[in-house]
Order: sequence, then C-alpha cells, then structure tokens
Amino acid sequence: MKTRFYILTLIFLFCYTEENMAQKRIDLKSPKNQIRISIDIGDKICYSVFADNELLLENNTMQLNLNGISLGEKPQLKNEKRKTVSNELKPVVPLKFSTVTDHYNELILEFKDNYSIEFRAYDNGIAYRFVSKINKDIEVLSEDFELNFPQDYLLHLQESGSFKTAYEEEYSHKYAKDWNSNDRMSTLPVLIEAANHRVLISESDLTDYPCMFLKGNRKGIFSTFPKVPLEFGENGDRSLKILREADYICKTSGTRTFPWRFFVITNDDKKILENTLAYQLASKSKVEDTSWINPGQVSWEWFNGAIAYGPDVNFQSGFNENTYKYFIDFASKNGIEYIIMDEGWAKSTRDPYTPNPNINVHKVIKYGKERNVGVILWLTWLTVENNMELFAKFEEWGVAGVKIDFMDRSDQWMVNYYERVAQEAAKHKILISYHGSFKPAGLEYKYPNILTYEGVRGLEQMHGCQPRNSIYLPFMRNAVGAMDFTPGAMINMQPDTYYAERPHSASVGTRCFQLAAYIVFESGLQMLSDTPSLYYQNQDCCDFITRVPVTWDETKALAAEVGEVAIVAKRKGSTWFIGGITNDKERTIDLEFDFLPSNSSYKITYFEDGVNAGRYGSDYKKTISEINSGGKIKIKMARNGGWAAIIE
Repeated sequence: MKTRFYILTLIFLFCYTEENMAQKRIDLKSPKNQIRISIDIGDKICYSVFADNELLLENNTMQLNLNGISLGEKPQLKNEKRKTVSNELKPVVPLKFSTVTDHYNELILEFKDNYSIEFRAYDNGIAYRFVSKINKDIEVLSEDFELNFPQDYLLHLQESGSFKTAYEEEYSHKYAKDWNSNDRMSTLPVLIEAANHRVLISESDLTDYPCMFLKGNRKGIFSTFPKVPLEFGENGDRSLKILREADYICKTSGTRTFPWRFFVITNDDKKILENTLAYQLASKSKVEDTSWINPGQVSWEWFNGAIAYGPDVNFQSGFNENTYKYFIDFASKNGIEYIIMDEGWAKSTRDPYTPNPNINVHKVIKYGKERNVGVILWLTWLTVENNMELFAKFEEWGVAGVKIDFMDRSDQWMVNYYERVAQEAAKHKILISYHGSFKPAGLEYKYPNILTYEGVRGLEQMHGCQPRNSIYLPFMRNAVGAMDFTPGAMINMQPDTYYAERPHSASVGTRCFQLAAYIVFESGLQMLSDTPSLYYQNQDCCDFITRVPVTWDETKALAAEVGEVAIVAKRKGSTWFIGGITNDKERTIDLEFDFLPSNSSYKITYFEDGVNAGRYGSDYKKTISEINSGGKIKIKMARNGGWAAIIE
C-alpha cells in the first residue's frame, strides 16, 4: 500500500513539475529596468513587451517551422541562463559613434529538441533569435513572427506588391485596423507609433536566410518570406526570372544561429536617430586587415547625364574619357576620394572586361591614381555572378570599388549572393556599394568593405523624391544602416514649380535641405550627385559639402519628430557639424548648444533657407559668427527646407 502511495505521489509531482514548466512565465528587464519582456511558455512561446510600464506588444508568438518539427510548438524548457554584458565596440566604419557601448541583459532559454532562444534587453530596445543544434541540414518551411497590438497603432510602412522590389516605394502611413492580409506587404524596417512610445522593427545578422517582410491582420502584424528559387530563366541583361520555387524559405545547416529580430523602443524620437542596435547585433568583422577600407565622398556623373560645361570645358562632354578626367580633376581639387563610372563605361553590360571604345578605363584609373582619386565601376549583379573572377582582374587594374545594381530580390539565394560577393571583393581589396538592394542587416559589419546600400527613394527619383517622404528616412531606413541617398543637387525647386529633366536635374526642396542631407543621412560612400560645373558655380556650397566627414566620433540628436523634423549634431575630432531637415511645413526652432564644451567660444558657419526659399528653392543665406556653450540660435526652415552648420 505504501509503495503504491509513493508511486502516486511521484507521478503527481512529476506531472505538476511538467505542467509548471509548460506554463512558466519568465521576465527579462533592461539594465535600467525601463523595458521588460515577459515570456510565457505554454503550448507556444509567447511574449509581451513593456516600456515604462506601458504595454506595447501583447502575447506575441514566435515559431520556426522545419520540415518535420516546429521549434516553439509545445516547447519543453530544459534550462535558462542569464548574464549581463557591457562592452565597448569600435566599428570599422563608424556612421554614428567611433565607440559604441554595448550594454544589455541576456536570457537564453534552452528547450528539448536541440534548440534555444536568446533574448536581449537593452535600455533602448529588445532582440531575440533562434539557435539550433541539429546534426543535419534542415529545411525551414516558414517562420512565425506575429505581433499583437493592445491598441490601434499608427504604422509607417514601405509597401510592395511582391517580393521583387528595389526598396524604393514611397512610405505609406496607416492605422493597424486599416491594414489587412489582402493588402500589400511591407519591407523592413517598420515603425510603430504607440500612445507614448515608438517601436522600430528590423533584423540583423542576416546570413544564409531570406529577408523578412510583414503583413497586417487589422490587430497586429505577421511575417512572410520569399521562398527559395530552384530554377531561373533569361530576363535581359540585369536580371533572371524565377521559374520554379521550393516549398521552403531556407535550406541550411541545422547547427546555426538565425537572424536577430530587434525592436528599437523609445519615448523620445531623438533616440531613434542615435540608435546602433543593428550594429550591436551584427557579427564581428571577418576582414582581418581593414586598413585599406577608406570611406569617403564620390563624384557621380549619372544624375546629370555626364554633362560638363563652362569656360574650362573645351571638349564634347558625355560618357567619354575627357569627361571622366574632368570629374577626376574636380574631385582632386576638392579633396573628394572617388568618382563613379556608371553604366556605359563598358562596351556591354554583360562583359566586364571590354571597355567602351570611347573610354579607355585603364587611362582613367591611372589618371585618377596620379591625383589620389579612386575609381568605382558600375556593374549589374548578373554580370558579377557570371564573372566572379572579375575582382582579381579589377585588383590588377587598380579599381577601388564596384557599384553592383538591380538585385531587386531578397530570398535566401540572393542574401547569400551579397555575402559571396563581399567575401570575394574583400580578398582583392575592393569596396562595394549595393544598389537596387535590400536594407542593411548586419553584413556590412561582417564585411566592412560594404560601404553603403541604396534601396531608398533617393534623389535620382527627382520629382519622385519629396521631402515629405525623405523626412522619414532618418527614423526608418537610415536608422538601421548606411543609405545611398545621392544628395547634392545645386538646382533646387519647390514641388509646385518643379520641371527638371536630365541633364537639367534638380531636387525637390531647398538648397539647405541638400547641404543638411550630408550630415543627417549616413553613408560610408556619400555622393556628390551634381555636375562639377554647378559646384564650381556654387563653390561656397561645395566647400561646405566637401568638409563634411562620412564617419563620426559622436552623434547627438537635437530635435526630432517622426515625419516632421530631424536635426542632428555630429562630431569629428573637435569639430561639430549640424544638419536639419523638415517636411513641407515651414517651422522655427530654438537650437541650444549645451553639447559644446564650456568655457570656450566657437566659430560657427551656417547656411539657412533664404527669405524666398519657400518659393525659389535655391535661395539661401550664409552666416559666420560666434557661439558659446549654452548659447542659442533661432533657426527658420522653409517648407521642404533645411539648415546646416560647421562649428569649430
């Protein structure tokens, strides 16, 4: 009888323990206790997110569905580990800070079936990822990333009708209740406006896995992914048709870490501009010697159709050798590190080895080297894929970098293509600019020879590039990594009078918006998109632009409101630069200079919108004066305007 009693007791205790584990709640807080993740382990793994005791995301689910098993379904928790981490990180290409403090609390939950989930809580956000230890290759059928909103939130999205996208769609702004699964999907990042907080969603350490897209279900959002392409067909000189797809999104090693899903969370819009979470979650650099990686500015011929004119031009300008030498001379005179030779330098877009007969690319490269100006060559991704050995040849030629264009996809095959290219280019000390590309997701830190990505509705869209859309870029696309906006237009028009066309290319908005873009927008390769002829005619603006660094020691947001205004101060050495941009509303702001060291006076040179800039976008005023720490300047920005300054 006693034996039977003991057995029943043991069974009861075992079942109670199992049930307890199956319904366990685990909390993880940020170092300052302002952000909390509450994880519930039952039939699924659910989590809720709180900031300053406000419930932001409720009973969200995560699950990785493999062929034969779903990680996260009926989970059986084996162990949990915690630790606090505080490191100082030094990015090879510092777009915001030369030193980044990486401080977080970590929770690792280990489950039966050889997988775990890592959570991190930062003072400005959270992140999680799956980790698997399965001793065979696996097929990932889908990944469930589902967020539930306790209230109806305003969402800022970049919607696409399909997985094939150049990431250049204009942003849309809608409430969650108005976004359903029949609507278009959104690329990352997505920005959520809650009652008192902002939540920016993106991913990092993306490798051997497709990009995540999001869709709405009126009460929240959920993930969708492109499937693995299996068969391709001809589709012109710069793309391939996908003829057949797998029924899975990823085929990969069963022992690996999966991409981080991260959330920047703040009640102050300025903190979005200062965040570095994408970098903090990325893999460390695999390039041991990075001394040859030199970020810089670039003179670009495509925006104006390679036009050059003026008393110093005695040749027919266009895509020819004399014009490229003219661009190199301009770059050399103004301390610009590179020029780009865009489409047309080669005889055929399919052949990277035979130059256009009107352009002796070897002479151009040699001419540039003699003047300390590197040459970057444009290529389609398909030509690179078909001629992967070209990096060795370009190293022999003395090419500084490549601009690779028209990927327009983000399935697993294409994500792996980015990494294969970066790895091969690094072997031969070749820099990379990706165009027609998805957003940065950590690869640029693993291979820091990737200096920038396009994938943005930038200046080359001309009338399609409106400041009312561009004002979201610092809070969304540029908040997760380098962005090739291609600023620098010296002809500036307000949208209601815009009539530009190549070669008379122009920007929408004011001249000061263009100057400020060099400070507000971050890119390891920063374009001067206009013709040298116009920069010579506007030398004071050119002198300002070419003084602006592309890497920074410190970033401090001075004023920020999503969709309205962004003003940032950035320091390089002891010199500060300030850039501010706004939307289609005129505004006046009092700028305080309390970030400057005290007991010193400083020279400030600033460019402000002219009195008529609201009608004539090229109107501006330049002022030189003194400023002290704690001083103030009342700045006025015209509609679609800006403000830019150097403090020394």
